[in-house]
Amino acid sequence: MHSALTTLIHRLDSTAMSGTDVIRWGAPVPSFGDLSRATVATLGINPSNREFVDDGGNELQGPHRRFHTLSSLGIAEWSDVDVRHLRLILDSCRTYFLGNPYDRWFKRLDYVISGAEASYYDGSGSACHLDLIPYATARKWTDLTSRQRSSLLASAADSLALLLRDSCIRVLVLNGQSVVEQFQEITGVRFEREKMDQWTLLRQRKPDITGIAYKAIVNSLCGVVR
Repeated sequence: MHSALTTLIHRLDSTAMSGTDVIRWGAPVPSFGDLSRATVATLGINPSNREFVDDGGNELQGPHRRFHTLSSLGIAEWSDVDVRHLRLILDSCRTYFLGNPYDRWFKRLDYVISGAEASYYDGSGSACHLDLIPYATARKWTDLTSRQRSSLLASAADSLALLLRDSCIRVLVLNGQSVVEQFQEITGVRFEREKMDQWTLLRQRKPDITGIAYKAIVNSLCGVVR
C-alpha cells in the first residue's frame, strides 16, 4: 500500500495532472476504510471535493477534516513527503468511517451492501470504498471536459489494479452507470446485463428509472493479474 500511495502522490506533480481540475493540495485517497481487511468494496468515479472543503470551498479543519492535505501535513509540496506522512495519510483512509465520514453519500451505499452482510460502519472492516480515480476534483466528474476525464483515467486507472491485487476484495460493487461504463472501458470486459423489475425506482412526474443488474468476472485490470 505504501508503494502504491507513493506513486499516486508523485503523479500529483506530473504534467498529466495539469488542467484536470484535481485538488492538488489534497492527498490522494486510495481507499475509504480499511482495504487490508475488507472483502467487499463499492466503486465510484472519484472522491468528492466535499472530502476536503466545506460549503464555502474552505479547507476542512480540526474535527471536520477527513483527509490530509499539504497544510495538515506541514509540508510545502508533495516531494517533501516521507514515511511518516505516508503513514498519516493511510491512517486517515483506514479510520475514515470512525471520524467524520460524508454520510450523505455513504449511508445510502451502506444500505446497498448490507445484502452481502458487509458494512462500512460496524467496526468489522468488512467493507470499504474505492474510486477509479483516487483524486478529488474541484468540479463534479460530469462537469469536467472529456479531455480532462480521459487524462485522469489514463493517469490513474492502474492504481485501482494495484490496490485490488494486494487486497482481500472478492466482490466489487460498481455504483452507477458512469462507473460501469468507465470500468468496462479500462478492463475491456463486457458485463452481462439483466433487467431487475424489483429495483425499478418509481417516480410521479417523470418516467420510472429501470433497475439493471450488471455482472462480470474480471481476472486482470490494466495488465495487472490478480
